[in-house]
Amino acid sequence: MVISTSPRKLVSLVREFAIGMGPKIFAHTGKDGTLYTIRILPLGGYVRMAGWGEDKTEIKTGSPASLSLNEAGVVTRINLSGKQLDSLSLPMNVTSFDFEEKLEITGLVLEESKTYKVDHDATIVEEDGTEVRIAPLDVQYQNATVWGRLMTNFAGPMNNFILGILVFILLFFMQGGVANPSSNAVSITEGGALQAAGVVTGDKILSVNGNTTDSYTEVATIISKAATDATTAPSFDLVVEHDGKNRHVSVTAEQVDGAYRIGISPILKTGFVDKIVGGFQEAGATALRVVTALKNLIANFDVKQLGGPVAIYKVSSQAAEFGLVSVLGLMAALSINLGIFNLIPIPALDGGKIVMNILEAIRRKPLKPETESYITLAGVAVMVVLMIVVTWNDIIRVFF
Repeated sequence: MVISTSPRKLVSLVREFAIGMGPKIFAHTGKDGTLYTIRILPLGGYVRMAGWGEDKTEIKTGSPASLSLNEAGVVTRINLSGKQLDSLSLPMNVTSFDFEEKLEITGLVLEESKTYKVDHDATIVEEDGTEVRIAPLDVQYQNATVWGRLMTNFAGPMNNFILGILVFILLFFMQGGVANPSSNAVSITEGGALQAAGVVTGDKILSVNGNTTDSYTEVATIISKAATDATTAPSFDLVVEHDGKNRHVSVTAEQVDGAYRIGISPILKTGFVDKIVGGFQEAGATALRVVTALKNLIANFDVKQLGGPVAIYKVSSQAAEFGLVSVLGLMAALSINLGIFNLIPIPALDGGKIVMNILEAIRRKPLKPETESYITLAGVAVMVVLMIVVTWNDIIRVFF
């Protein structure tokens, strides 16, 4: 992370920048000391800040550790995991330590009590094998500038957005491309009505029932409206372009999964860049839908419109029935949803913390710790009550 040369740091030490949740499947420590991880569940993410919340280094008295020392006899690595050992490490049973001010560790080495200085940028391997930097006071969250803390509070939601974008990109690679609804060229469904009429993938639909169509969106809109209004299978007169030549095609829709269809889908853009750009565009479109839904919810608030863990489980189960692509699509959408939700200005959420950071910048002084604690507790209380009500509604809706 970027650090200024002034006594007060621009940002605090980021111990871990994680994409996803659960056990880690990839880990890399950057030159800045930050551990970058990808975790097995592609939903959400988090930023572990030094000195933030419950992020405290805890070593139980008597815990075995292996110390790595530099040529000056200063500790550069403390290993608590019992793994990743080297032949030159020094075994110690830790009796006390101070990684914030004095930067030292004391313990028994061959039954003799010894104290060693600890390097400012030393790392500690935790019991689960995660290796992170220690956090002296000067790099802790509370000692960062207000703008540094604001950036930190935004980093959590940003992780959600990054994960959503990456999953959407993965989906487009799995599907072979990105739908191109702005083109009137279509992809033909195997066994569909249009395939039986001799139309092939790549043909362009120039008009439907006399209505000129310049894009797949226009084609789909006309067909969907006619199918919705119809009591029997609707018929369509199309002008189709094939190899530069136009011909008239008459087709009758077929009922598929309870709806009338003629067997078309958007043509795919298959370029590498198209898939990358498509991931960003789909994430943006998803975010816009979430924001619109939130605006509508605020304008016409009804707690019954909200869904909690039970609703998510039900939707996830339904998605699983349609395969991996549907599950990944849901996870990407949930991740974007979670990122936006965390930016809502409720004190218990990142959005609430960002608002307090902005107020501090405007006032040029922080809120009193007691005041900030009361505001945060009020936000937590609101979230807990809302969670209980939403979960109860989920149970009633799903099981009764």
